[in-house]
Amino acid sequence: MPQKRRSQSWTVLKQAGNECFRAGQYGEAVNLYSQSIQLLEKSGQKNKEDLGILHSNRAASYLKDGNCSECIKDCTTSLELVPFGFKALLRRASAYEALERYRQAYVDYKTVLQIDWNIPAAHDGVNRMTKALTDIDGPSWREKLPPIPTVPMSVKESLAQAASSAPSPQQNRTIDSKKKAPGPEAAKKAKALKEEGNAFVKKGEHKKAVEKYMQSLGQDPTEVTTYTNRALCYLSLKMYKEAISDCDEALRLDSANIKAFYRRAQANKELKNKKSAIEDLNSVLKIELNNTAAQKLLQEVQKMK
Repeated sequence: MPQKRRSQSWTVLKQAGNECFRAGQYGEAVNLYSQSIQLLEKSGQKNKEDLGILHSNRAASYLKDGNCSECIKDCTTSLELVPFGFKALLRRASAYEALERYRQAYVDYKTVLQIDWNIPAAHDGVNRMTKALTDIDGPSWREKLPPIPTVPMSVKESLAQAASSAPSPQQNRTIDSKKKAPGPEAAKKAKALKEEGNAFVKKGEHKKAVEKYMQSLGQDPTEVTTYTNRALCYLSLKMYKEAISDCDEALRLDSANIKAFYRRAQANKELKNKKSAIEDLNSVLKIELNNTAAQKLLQEVQKMK
């Protein structure tokens, strides 16, 4: 490590670390990011966002170098500084997966999808973890999962705002309410898969329905009813946070979707989120004043302590 770098600013060291990372010099990148972190901390600025990025960058270097334990530590630190940073979540998920800590990896991959549904790596990760955990724990594998955090709407909105003001490359995309419409062939496959899911719902086989809806959304992520149908399945499976996530997605596509508001209210009721449930039910009644189901549920929620 040339001595002259030690007298440089943390930003210059960060840039040098980025260049080493791009060149595949991961050990050197770790050293440079470490120096940058030390300088930034000593400067007294302690900008949480900048420190979070540095720890996430160093985590990426550790991951490339095969040091998964240090990657996890850095990602966790980054997430403490900047909660729900999707890059840190993805990197930690990859490290957990490499260490065969599949439950933790699943949680991180699922959290990423709450932030941005359009990240293929997260979808692929969820599918791999689902298969691995089913093989290990059998049909009841979900019961052994750690809690999946709910990403606050404020976080999603701030990410969407940042994306609209500063477009980024595809791998860094954040939530976009205007999803790309599928081609005719994909739309046809999506419709067929959704209908298969609907058939499973009628039989009461909600887990199988969820799988079909997931496959359908992989073909067409713009179909609102697929999200609300899957949310209904998640409610039946008592997977309330997943139901909320699907309703959030449906409402981004259709801001006046009654089913999404109502089913999100049902999930919030079960999670004891009284205020959120009331807000959703009031939204339903603004759109459809005489919705008796919403009126009844609102009365039940208002009685909650």
